[in-house]
Amino acid sequence: MSILSRLNKKQKAKQNDNFRQNQDPNEPSKLLILPKYKDNLNRIQSELGNSGDVALREFHLGPVKGIVIYIDGLANNTMISDFFLEIVVKEEDKTHENVFQYMVEKATGMGNLEVIKDWNAVYDSLLSGNTLIFMDGFVEAISVETKGWEKRAISEPTTQLAIRGPKDSFTESLRTNTALIRRRIKSPNLWLESMKIGKVTQTDVGIMYIKGIAEDKIVDEVKTRLKRIDMDGILESGFIEQCIEDQTLTTFPTTFSSERPDVVTSQILEGRVAIIVDGTPFVITTPTVFIQFFQSPDDYYFRYDITSGLRLLRILSFFTSLVGPALYIAATTFHQEMMPTPMAIAIAAQRENVPFPAFVEALIMEVTFEILREAGIRLPRAVGQAVSIVGALVIGQAAVQAGVVSPVMVIVVSMTAIANFATPSFAMAISSRLIRFFLMGLATFLGFFGITLGLLVMFIHLCSLRSFGVPYMSPLAPFNLKYQQDTIFRFPIYMIKERPPLMTEGNVTRAGNNQKPGPPK
Repeated sequence: MSILSRLNKKQKAKQNDNFRQNQDPNEPSKLLILPKYKDNLNRIQSELGNSGDVALREFHLGPVKGIVIYIDGLANNTMISDFFLEIVVKEEDKTHENVFQYMVEKATGMGNLEVIKDWNAVYDSLLSGNTLIFMDGFVEAISVETKGWEKRAISEPTTQLAIRGPKDSFTESLRTNTALIRRRIKSPNLWLESMKIGKVTQTDVGIMYIKGIAEDKIVDEVKTRLKRIDMDGILESGFIEQCIEDQTLTTFPTTFSSERPDVVTSQILEGRVAIIVDGTPFVITTPTVFIQFFQSPDDYYFRYDITSGLRLLRILSFFTSLVGPALYIAATTFHQEMMPTPMAIAIAAQRENVPFPAFVEALIMEVTFEILREAGIRLPRAVGQAVSIVGALVIGQAAVQAGVVSPVMVIVVSMTAIANFATPSFAMAISSRLIRFFLMGLATFLGFFGITLGLLVMFIHLCSLRSFGVPYMSPLAPFNLKYQQDTIFRFPIYMIKERPPLMTEGNVTRAGNNQKPGPPK
């Protein structure tokens, strides 16, 4: 027997002794790796139910045998094949003084490498797309990063369209999304912290913020709420959004989600925290304020006078979608004297043969339109738009001819629906759709007084909301004149010199002095 063989035997015996001392069969969560690679293989196959996507490749380097295990479809097969051809096959007949260390050094070329001992880390690594290497006589395994699953290419945004600006959007890959943000913020102060959420899914979640700009208390609160989530699975960022919001008994969104990297980047620069979830193209940013949902990416790519007018138009459209049908019901039911006489006579003539009161008439049309809108979303894209448009025209015309609704009601409901589409954020738009029915009910019983009472309750509720401790209506309520440059109206870019004060740690300056453009002197 050669000296090298005796050294290898002594090394294996020492590792086996350490394994017996550390192994505790009564604590399965702390199981260690077995010294025989076939025992480890049997354990993996048994606990994974002999799944057909568990790929195996056995090898031997001199007298030492081993196995490579990975999940087919999650790992990069080409990278693993090249590793075998270049390293294992060429060196299989050679003897090395320390086989395990030799394999560690050679496997480093495949990617990030980690030597693991805990059995729980085996599954975390394997099911994340990494490749595991077990070798006889060693109670450690080599985990090599070989992630290579299929993923969607970067494409244009589908829900947040903009006339001008970048045309890329987030994908379902966490690493791709973080890279899209880092391309725009080339600063070492942009920090990324990772964690896994979901006892079964083990979903990767990243927290991105700029150290020194984001408020430490807000960052710590975000981490605390994320760590508090105790669920089996996180399939989309909406799961996390519902678990970390300040108030659940509200229709208004208290977190903001976007699929546009430029939008998320601008909010990170303001001191907000981005929450990126693997498997979804929508990134959450927080804290959130009310006026933020009426800001479009185009607002910062065009001149301030144009974008200020468009933003004001969106806000007016939002309130139109809230109170449109309610105002019609109140005017025709209680306050006919407030309409011009020709208009009152024309509406009365149209409603002469309608058998329902104004509330039932409006309810029929609103529910019908909501059904058509939902059907248009769920149907295949090729026929969805055609069905929704044709359905609205046909049903509206048929309902008027049958005398079920009046032509004025069709106009009111149509204008309300169009105004609702002008809201840039779908989360805020759907909130107004729900509140609309509440205001319609108040208008039926109390007229304009009911509408005023409902709006007053809504504003009080909005002022009571918080998003990670930040007042939801700030800087409108509490009102702060100094920070009105980017609320209902947008001032020129060179005049917006400070970040929102409630979201930053002290570094509020984001633009210098003497930035106003002008002709050469």
